[in-house]
Amino acid sequence: MSISLGGDEKFRSEPNVVPLCDVLLVLLIIFMIVTPVMVKGVALKLPEAVNTINMPESPEVVMSMQKDGTIWLKNEKVTAENLQTKLEEAFLTVAEKKLYIRADSDMEYGKIVRLIDVIRESGIEVVGIITEKKAEKTT
Repeated sequence: MSISLGGDEKFRSEPNVVPLCDVLLVLLIIFMIVTPVMVKGVALKLPEAVNTINMPESPEVVMSMQKDGTIWLKNEKVTAENLQTKLEEAFLTVAEKKLYIRADSDMEYGKIVRLIDVIRESGIEVVGIITEKKAEKTT
């Protein structure tokens, strides 16, 4: 704070905003570091494939399914019973009805087929499966 004690001047007080700016810059740096880690999603071991196409950089709706059968829709845990309702709610505001599935590579095939059946019943026509790019063998 600065205080003026001049003879004819009135009392004047000004706050020092430099510490506030320092705190804001530190918070900005923390958010810049933490945000990419939070966006990653559910930890899965994705299957590998040689013939893949590039997925959009930020898909609107992503569903993840872990080995134990736990289902995550847009990073929110859902049950098999309310999956169809949650899918319909998620696609109310989305222009394109495209769903991307991230399933653990050790998942049972039957569970994935049942999941796709529920997705089709929800009115979603385009389903993409996210995989890891497998390195091609050169001989």
